[in-house]
Amino acid sequence: MKILILSNKDLASNFALNLLVPKLTADHEIHLWLSAKVGGNSNFPSQLNRLKFFEQDLFNKLLSPSFSGNNIGKLKGFEYFQCDLASELVEENSINSPETIERIKQLDPDLIVSIRYGGILKEESINIPAKGVLNLHSGILPLYRGVMATFWAMLNGDSKIGTTLHTIDDGNIDTGEIIKISTLEVHFNKSYLWHVLELYKQGVLDILDTISSYTLHEQILKSPQPKENYYFSFPTTEDLIAFEQQGLKLVDEQEFLSFISENYLS
Repeated sequence: MKILILSNKDLASNFALNLLVPKLTADHEIHLWLSAKVGGNSNFPSQLNRLKFFEQDLFNKLLSPSFSGNNIGKLKGFEYFQCDLASELVEENSINSPETIERIKQLDPDLIVSIRYGGILKEESINIPAKGVLNLHSGILPLYRGVMATFWAMLNGDSKIGTTLHTIDDGNIDTGEIIKISTLEVHFNKSYLWHVLELYKQGVLDILDTISSYTLHEQILKSPQPKENYYFSFPTTEDLIAFEQQGLKLVDEQEFLSFISENYLS
């Protein structure tokens, strides 16, 4: 199949792509477009700016360019995915513009896969791939639609967090048919970022299983979501303070360094 992957320029996306792309290149034609960020608000609370520093600024500007993935078992930065792709790796932040829709039509993908992509696809682009659009949402649907679902689940004291692999059928957010929900036990001594990264290990396997089913022309079971509309936006300063008062952390520097060392450094 010809697969267009839409993702974002951040640490969790890079980790997920390292788990996903090499498993697909032998049997599929892979194209990758990346957004620069998720959300348009630049006036984030200081806690979210610190999270962004670790997720994007530090990773993209200082770390990612040096991760070639040449050592066995080590992951690579965004620049080094090019050898796995059938076309140039590009940054695409206007997914619904007439020019971008025309590029998607010319590419004519069989399937679009979205992981943390920063834009909301509209119907004109959704209708292009014959096999539709899949999205891996880092939250349990329909309870946690929107952004930073893991944060909200931890703040609410949930014992489990999860990912939901679902279809994108229209321009609404996180409302498509559910293919698979996978869960992970919450470790309240671990940071929000640690949990997000852990979620993608199983979430990517769910994507691979579904793509395999498409390839083998197997029936993919899907279930419609309930009508309840639980939507979460970025947390406010008050939400972040409540998170900290529960002894929770967005980022732990030692966890971050350990993750980078174990997965990327030679």
